[in-house]
Amino acid sequence: MNGWMRWLAVAFMICTAGAASAQDWPSRPIRFVVPWPPGGLNDTIARAFNDRVGQALGQPVVLDFKPGAAGRIGVSDVARSAPDGYTVGMGNLGPLTIHPVLYKQMPYDVKKDLLPIAMFAASPLVLVVPVTSQFKSARDLVEAARAKPGAYNFASVGLGSPAHLTFELVNAKAGIQIVHVPYKGTNEALPAVIAGDVHATFDTLSSLQPFIKAGKLRPLAVTTAERVAQFPEVPTLKELGLLDDPVLSWYALIAPARTPAAIVAKLYKAYGDAAQTPEIQKLLAAQGLIYLPMSSAEFQAGIDKETARWGRIIQDHRIEVTP
Repeated sequence: MNGWMRWLAVAFMICTAGAASAQDWPSRPIRFVVPWPPGGLNDTIARAFNDRVGQALGQPVVLDFKPGAAGRIGVSDVARSAPDGYTVGMGNLGPLTIHPVLYKQMPYDVKKDLLPIAMFAASPLVLVVPVTSQFKSARDLVEAARAKPGAYNFASVGLGSPAHLTFELVNAKAGIQIVHVPYKGTNEALPAVIAGDVHATFDTLSSLQPFIKAGKLRPLAVTTAERVAQFPEVPTLKELGLLDDPVLSWYALIAPARTPAAIVAKLYKAYGDAAQTPEIQKLLAAQGLIYLPMSSAEFQAGIDKETARWGRIIQDHRIEVTP
């Protein structure tokens, strides 16, 4: 057998071995990397979905918590793992769309190292003010900010956070300048808003829902394309002319790049089927989350669009942070 024939034989064996491997997958437990600490919403979502996915696939899906660097450590772990279907993880808005244009140095390349597969769920952001605030609507806030530039401020959990960048989108759309006040986390930012030390903030519906229902915060607008079921009286920023496209904080399934297509298809179906169960639907509604079914291609195109949008805002406002 000459060299060319030997090469063809080796290539054929590799391809058939890969196909067989994908066909037999999974034959052992799957590791699911959560890039956040245990006990939070990412943990809750991951456990609920993976219990059902493990039953469907016939192998347990074991959570592996890798918190740090606002999600980048865990996502990097997934990116560096073997593309064999036995390591997957959770991806979020920040690590997949904002951080790649916010930080000059990144431990992974989303397009080269990762394969976004499906979205578990998404949470609207809600614009809120203290219940004692003079502002009864988003229009009130915008008109006050227009009359007194720089006199009003908003809280976020840090430079480049979704709350920060969404407020900058509103600032740009309305032609106003509500001043950014960064905090170290939600545990600092929300109490400051509730106390009236800061005029407003954006946060996820899941985080804000208890405070709104307890009468501590007043919702002024949501960032979805349509009004949310939990607060149907609250308008969207889009209908108010203050936001062009929706902003959602989402929770997604990711895998290492080059994971075989047959395995990706099985993962996509298993997680999609789990999302349709009454138990998961009830969990999502209770947490203020929505399920947005879309193909992997649609999801990846959405990531590209989001990254471009945040890149423009970060560049226009010259936002710079260090890792």
